Amino acid sequence: MESIDIYSGDKVISRVMAEESLAGLEACLKPYAHVFAVMDRAVAVHCPAAAEIADVLNRRNVPGMLMDASECHKTMETVMEICTWLLENGADRDALVLAVGGGITTDMTGFAASIYKRGVRFAYVPTTLLAQVDAAIGGKTGVNFEKYKNILGVIRQPEFTYMCPQVLESLPRRDFLSGAAEMLKTFVIEDGGCYARAVELLSGMSEEYENGRRETSEADPWGDTVGRHTRELAELIAAAARVKAGVVSRDQFEKGERRKLNLGHTFAHAIETLAQKDGGERFKCCEDDGMPGVTHGEAVAMGMVLAARLADRYYRNDSAAITEREVARGLKNCGIRCTCPYSVQEMADIMRKDKKAEGGKVHFVLPKAIGDVEAVELSVEEAVALMA
Repeated sequence: MESIDIYSGDKVISRVMAEESLAGLEACLKPYAHVFAVMDRAVAVHCPAAAEIADVLNRRNVPGMLMDASECHKTMETVMEICTWLLENGADRDALVLAVGGGITTDMTGFAASIYKRGVRFAYVPTTLLAQVDAAIGGKTGVNFEKYKNILGVIRQPEFTYMCPQVLESLPRRDFLSGAAEMLKTFVIEDGGCYARAVELLSGMSEEYENGRRETSEADPWGDTVGRHTRELAELIAAAARVKAGVVSRDQFEKGERRKLNLGHTFAHAIETLAQKDGGERFKCCEDDGMPGVTHGEAVAMGMVLAARLADRYYRNDSAAITEREVARGLKNCGIRCTCPYSVQEMADIMRKDKKAEGGKVHFVLPKAIGDVEAVELSVEEAVALMA
């Protein structure tokens, strides 16, 4: 097991456990006498690895709650349901609340634990790639409010985050690729040679999948494709976790460097809000494949492409090491949707209300090269004018 530490000064405040299987989970829970588990209902039903997690929890007589994890359920009402369940089951100040699920589950459970009895301990077992490389690391918790993403929440670190690719084998391909977009975003921010490795692996997996799909009509071969590459995936997941853990250790409360992790997200949140308002109808005409709606990772991929366009216009550097076309090509080779059906003019009003906006300015994160990004303060009007 690799332990990746998150620091506040010289003090370790959270740990990311990177493993290839669930075998070490029980040891991680051993120090905690009173554990309460909140699991995404879809994970309990559809993820075979959930049975192994349940066995670990049952041996400890851990009370469990199933919740519906979706954007429409990511509300204060659901957080209150978690708090009510904790209270009814006798969770005291020494409780550890374990969240098992994707980023929506970890966001809401972490938030509930942070406000229950003025804050109890919590930990995560993220079951999506997006959560493993981004959402479950760094301490951000929260819920949506008035159709705006994650507008209510706190930053508070989990005791630990236990990650392994074993739980990803039953993840639908579209959800897996949503997380892959966040992984690539991380390596655009800080590379170390991982961006090219990730593009090569994900492109190869996409090709394997398409070949397998042509050879059989009986089953979706994506899970088998993931299963053949668990070791390489585990290495890249751990590498992405190390990048984020390092950034969070240096800037836990997003006063400077941590803003870089928002690459593509200002555009992405506007895209998701517009898609929620129009029911995702515009994506049915999208040139990628006509799939309805948009996932968070797909929105981030689209946001990365738009950020590269803004960077090109802002820096006006014809010899830039990374261009909008290059970003889009890498994402598409991996099978990730990245064509946005909305104009920046349509996104403008939503971006003005972005939770990261300060004094009429937004911190747009601009990629200058792979492994080199910069947060630049621009008004939305300035950004739209540059991109028009």
